[in-house]
Amino acid sequence: MRRSHLQREPLANHASFQGKASLCAVKDQHEPSTLLPVNHKPGFKVPPKEILDIVDAPAQPSLSYSPDRNMILQMTKPPSLPPIYEMARPELKLAGMRIDPQLFAPSKMSYSLSMALVEADQIVPAPPEKTRVISGMPENSWINYVAWSLDSHYISFTIRSPGGPNDPPREPLQLWLAEVSSGTAHKLMDRRLNSVFDNYSWLDEHTIVACVIPEGHSGEPPSKSEASIGPKIQDNSIGKKSQSRTWTDLLKDEHDVSLFEYYGISELVSVDVKTGSVHTIGPSRVYIDVDPSPDGNFLLVSWLEKPYSFNVPCGRFPQRTQLWDRSGSLVREIAALPLAEDIPIAFNSTRKGPRAISWRGDKAAELYWIETQDDGDPSVEVSPRDVVYTIAAKAAENADIQPSVLAKTDLRCGGVAWGDEDLALVYESWWKTRRSVIHTMSPASPDKGMQVLFDRNYEDVYSDPGSPLTQRTAWGTSVLARVDGQPQLLLEGLGASPDGNKPFLDLLDLRTKQTKRIWQCSPDCYETPGSIMSDSSLDSHVTLEGLKVSLTRETSKDPPQTSIITFSDEASKFTERQVTNYPHPYPQLRDMSREVLRYPRADGVMLTATLYLPPEYNKERDGPLPCIFWAYPREYKSKEAAGQNTRSSQQFSYIGSMSPTLWAARGYAVLDGPTLPIVAEGDEEPNDTFIAQLVDGAKAAVEEGVRRGVIDAKRVSVGGHSYGAFMAANLLAHSDIFACAVARSGAYNRTLTPFGFQKEERTLWQAPEVYSKMSPYMAADKIKQPILLVHGEEDNNPGTFPMQSERFYQALKGHGVPSRLVILPHESHGYRSRENVLHCLYEQDQWFERYAGFGRLDLDYDAEGDTGDLSGSTSD
Repeated sequence: MRRSHLQREPLANHASFQGKASLCAVKDQHEPSTLLPVNHKPGFKVPPKEILDIVDAPAQPSLSYSPDRNMILQMTKPPSLPPIYEMARPELKLAGMRIDPQLFAPSKMSYSLSMALVEADQIVPAPPEKTRVISGMPENSWINYVAWSLDSHYISFTIRSPGGPNDPPREPLQLWLAEVSSGTAHKLMDRRLNSVFDNYSWLDEHTIVACVIPEGHSGEPPSKSEASIGPKIQDNSIGKKSQSRTWTDLLKDEHDVSLFEYYGISELVSVDVKTGSVHTIGPSRVYIDVDPSPDGNFLLVSWLEKPYSFNVPCGRFPQRTQLWDRSGSLVREIAALPLAEDIPIAFNSTRKGPRAISWRGDKAAELYWIETQDDGDPSVEVSPRDVVYTIAAKAAENADIQPSVLAKTDLRCGGVAWGDEDLALVYESWWKTRRSVIHTMSPASPDKGMQVLFDRNYEDVYSDPGSPLTQRTAWGTSVLARVDGQPQLLLEGLGASPDGNKPFLDLLDLRTKQTKRIWQCSPDCYETPGSIMSDSSLDSHVTLEGLKVSLTRETSKDPPQTSIITFSDEASKFTERQVTNYPHPYPQLRDMSREVLRYPRADGVMLTATLYLPPEYNKERDGPLPCIFWAYPREYKSKEAAGQNTRSSQQFSYIGSMSPTLWAARGYAVLDGPTLPIVAEGDEEPNDTFIAQLVDGAKAAVEEGVRRGVIDAKRVSVGGHSYGAFMAANLLAHSDIFACAVARSGAYNRTLTPFGFQKEERTLWQAPEVYSKMSPYMAADKIKQPILLVHGEEDNNPGTFPMQSERFYQALKGHGVPSRLVILPHESHGYRSRENVLHCLYEQDQWFERYAGFGRLDLDYDAEGDTGDLSGSTSD
């Protein structure tokens, strides 16, 4: 239900830092960290105070404008690190999904604690006397799925109980409604939502359509009968070719199938928000998407059908998509997709049949979709490769009227951006060549064909013309913002250049393809344009005179603040009104040095890194520092693209709860995100020279820091997460650059991902030498420096099963490599709970200090010794 999601433009929460939790006390940084947070659990430890204070910085509220732009909704966020008991709640792993069986919703959802309304002319966060608190909900309610009504009169949302000792039991989500004029909220209906796949959406100004738990749904989930126990059989007797990635959380048996249906099934109901009356419009099915037409008179409804699969996640199960009227009556079937177990693993592969079925944003009720002509296989040579079809909902009522062809593309079609009858943009691209093409066309006259607007290599960021700005319609959809009713668009882009990013706003004339720059980022700060704010009429084209655009401004020392600029005199001038005034999230790091470095690799490819130095650091006085090198390799098709600069020295650095920049507060130099391009030009494959390019890139970055006199070459630690962990292990195995490594949630044996990984399309059997050489598991005997492995016990990322770290640790230990394995309970690919995050930071800090830092060790750190076998995890 696409309109059920909160519209946050342009005031989305900029913060990626974490929330505040109460502490008992923390000892001085030079003492062992033995006094713990209130919610500390036995076996968990916390990092030093310098790190803890940053992790506990209070979170900014999330903000959203009302559709009429007159009000701002301010949502208070909880501490961003939930307690571990939240992560430990019951969770079902079914068909690639993780479901909370008590909530009938995705597990481990984030939430808001409270909401308040602020007049749009106020500066946020506003003082209490300037806010209208949304009230009427039960105390301690957790809030999800917030949405404005189309007329801005109401705010809909769901609530749930935290499930604490003094709270009501955790049950499926309730749908609530708040009146904007009073701020008073009330429960909209007694029926509980099923939010496993979808939740609810506004149909019109006074009607909501929602997925609810069916009436009479059994109170107890299906039990596993002993009679159903038997051998698990998978069969491919017919020899059908079907390759797939290493999916996680798949269905395992018929009991899983029963559970999947039990928790996935819902009914569709419509709710009148004025009277509270509820009407069933759709029978019980496993609905996965319910999308109202822009005018609210039709519904595009999709659901899953059997047979389900034990080999692929639910996104590839059989699907049926139908067009209904708003009462639930069938108008036309749009698609009946069979089970898709045979989608090729290559990039640009796709599912057979109609895909990306959606509504045109510029029409009251007109569908469009894309159909592949190559059976979804990019190796098939065919022209066209994709066809875009369209049909009006009213026309679809006549069975004799067939969909019309809107466009044909020779590359893989990526979608359509709608403007009006005279203008749409059609996107197509191709992975192998990194080619991107954008066409203009007239939807009213598709026979006139398409005209190429941009045809470029999308890796070449210096040539990026930008993306078109959109405006809202009266239906709440977004369409291309045509300026002054002419064939002119506004393009906003990052403005990447050798000197760094310089965001811009251009006026593009589609007739001449010429642009006029009407705004560009100031040199002494970093500014980015956001949404058009001058479309309050919702129906007309925007005008250049009086054009209002949101703007975010930041510097390396000051956090981003949002304002609204209004253009005048043909966009030669503008005035500005401030919208937000957030405090610095961690003032203790305001004077931290941040510099974008540019330096060459041995083969001449220019590389980039961001260097952080501690506050009050003085090179002459303090000398070279221990350094943390934290990176993630990426593949490119050209050296020129690989060497381009996409950063700005003026950008503010939000510090996430797992960021390496935390160690700047501990006195370390931090090389964050040094580019490590793996380049393969022409028909070459990048991974054929992965190791050599990886080592050369890392060596160049460290040497640049040493050349500047700020990095101690003998005290550099390397680290990374996921593919970055894979990188870190390889750098220890194939170079002597680093003193130690931290590798989080990585994959180290590529033979366990035999049908491709990352950007590698070849299979293990097509490139066995590459898979073997790239696997640090195969080079465990070459690793001499200490390595810390960390992994989430419930990692659901394809390819990075916890077994990867467990087996790698055993290989390291078997060769006497100083090593340590930490398995974090209840965590997935990223780590979220307070206890686990703080413990991981503690482990990293001790590892850095012990092998490449200042030697500030916790006397309680449970290593077996300084050298030799440092095996262990929290359960070693």
